[in-house]
Amino acid sequence: MSAVRAHTDADVIVVGAGPGGSAAAYHAALHGLDVLLLEKGVFPREKVCGDGLTPRAVKNIVAMGIDTSEGNPGGDGIGGGWIRNKGLRVIGGGLRLELDWPELASFPDYGLVRPRADFDELLARRAQQVGAKLIEQCNVTGAVHDDSGRVTGVVAKVGPGKEPQEFRAPVVIAADGMGGRLGLGEGIVRDDKRPMGVAVRRYYRSPRHDDNYLESWLELWEDTPDGGRRLLPGYGWIFGVGDGTSNVGLGILNSSASFQDINYRDLLVRWLGGLPEEWGFVEDNAEGPTRGGGLPMGFNKHPHYRDGLLLVGDAGGAINPFNGEGIAYAMETGELAAEAVAQSFGRRTAQSRERALEGYNGALADHLGSYYRLGGVFVKLIGNPHIMRIATKHGLPRPLLMKFVLKMMANLTDPRDGDAMDRILNGLQKITPAVR
Repeated sequence: MSAVRAHTDADVIVVGAGPGGSAAAYHAALHGLDVLLLEKGVFPREKVCGDGLTPRAVKNIVAMGIDTSEGNPGGDGIGGGWIRNKGLRVIGGGLRLELDWPELASFPDYGLVRPRADFDELLARRAQQVGAKLIEQCNVTGAVHDDSGRVTGVVAKVGPGKEPQEFRAPVVIAADGMGGRLGLGEGIVRDDKRPMGVAVRRYYRSPRHDDNYLESWLELWEDTPDGGRRLLPGYGWIFGVGDGTSNVGLGILNSSASFQDINYRDLLVRWLGGLPEEWGFVEDNAEGPTRGGGLPMGFNKHPHYRDGLLLVGDAGGAINPFNGEGIAYAMETGELAAEAVAQSFGRRTAQSRERALEGYNGALADHLGSYYRLGGVFVKLIGNPHIMRIATKHGLPRPLLMKFVLKMMANLTDPRDGDAMDRILNGLQKITPAVR
């Protein structure tokens, strides 16, 4: 191992201290690796997100040793202070259905809400606690290569106005978000055949801030000047943050005809204008600007490993196509990347180390590839307004069917000893070819 570590700053460099990067740094440090975690911003820092965490995300948070209790944060600042939710409230077709998170052995029965401005720092500090070295205000501008073209580090500007400097490591994990500068630099571009979304959100002071359900709107309506109502494109959410504000946003998938030619911020205002006035989603109650970003889904960037560089989270297009959830999958891909890197350090030759790193591509395919293949089909179906109206009209009135849909969309099943729904969903994945 010492030969591999010679003339380096770390065993592995992780670029980006979002959920995927911090999870990768945490698990790599637990494997005994010397980890350098580079973050462009300074904590606390803002990120565009719905702030809602499903039980799948909660499981990954717990796996990092973070306290998910409610109430005030603990003395070490790691954990506590969460807002818990019981499940998902679905609104559409004139109906309102509350679905509790399922009781499973594999996942907890609650979700969480926490603003990204504070959530990301919590994960990064946890990675620090187990040994990762965090450098903030470190803007990575590109990769360093050896004579063969392999990635052996990064170039970054540390602090304001500083000269670029190099950080060296035999392996680099890119958790640098949707823009994915490092992946692009290695020729890994977005696959246009796979799903993509756009989302915008804004915080509002609202009496609904302590809602104990995540709320999903399958239809968005606006009031018209003639007293009627008009259906808008996209799907919305309202998540109570528990601090006097609600996170309100909407998203559109690239399977929608409106994906390219719509003003998303204006669309949000139009939708909110048709909601009850007492909810408070008006300009005077807004906290900060409307922010938006892309949602790379269904592994729409691949391969996830090439020549010393591993992609995790949004950098690898790992967002769930069924529900737009990204945090859980960023953390899971981060953990799998850390495992691949750790295994590579246990090998004796360069060839066998490379084989261990290449195994990351297969590990992702095994873990999520079939599920994301099904998600791609789902995205194409719901992009058709006619199909979506039929599904809403005939699906929402049937609670048992909607419980099945909740499990499918949130990817919450028990692999063994599950109920009939679990067996059907697990069986579908077994017979579906995996995307890579």
